[in-house]
Amino acid sequence: MPKKVLIIVSNAHEIGPHRRRVGNFLPEVAHPYAEFDRAGYQIDFASLTGEVPYLDALHLAGDPDNLAFLVGKGWAAMQKARKLADVDVGGYDAIFMPGGLAPMVDMPEHPLLKKVIKEAYERGAVVGAVCHGPVSLLNVKLSNGAYLVAGKTISSFTTEEENGYARADVPFDLETALIKQGAIFRKTGPWAAFSVADGKLVTGQNPASAKAVGEKMVGLLVAK
Repeated sequence: MPKKVLIIVSNAHEIGPHRRRVGNFLPEVAHPYAEFDRAGYQIDFASLTGEVPYLDALHLAGDPDNLAFLVGKGWAAMQKARKLADVDVGGYDAIFMPGGLAPMVDMPEHPLLKKVIKEAYERGAVVGAVCHGPVSLLNVKLSNGAYLVAGKTISSFTTEEENGYARADVPFDLETALIKQGAIFRKTGPWAAFSVADGKLVTGQNPASAKAVGEKMVGLLVAK
């Protein structure tokens, strides 16, 4: 039986006081999707509300994996993403949360998402996220009462990157919030690729890191 990966995406389409249009950032979905697909895994999509999710960064469609996602099975499947509440997440070997600014709107506090991530992590599934996607890991408490990210080596979109990108739009600084909950935060220079695995938890810094997050997740799934 092929391994099964569930990609959980945001349904948000605007953020901040200026109502900036946002979505899930195309390469942060498409590049890991390509790695899972090449590994022969079953890939399904869920969204928080079950409505059609939004994609951002369509101007990057010239990238081969991005284009393959848009014209192949990926985007078609994402548009039919099931509502997270209707998915038996226990049947998946891995879950992955891509970034884009959209997750900063609906993923910091979503109760079911927190429960899903907690249960996936505690049963030994691979849990991955990239760029703003690690906002999904905030406020996840394990059975022992500790924050999931406490003591874990984590990366995400950085304070420095946000200062040059969407500081006026985001509700809080993601790097600061992860550190406040006990994460051991690691990063490289702005917009350079960086990803890290801590056990079965895989995170990446920015869009350039999405491919490596997918590769690391596949490596962990192969070893399971």
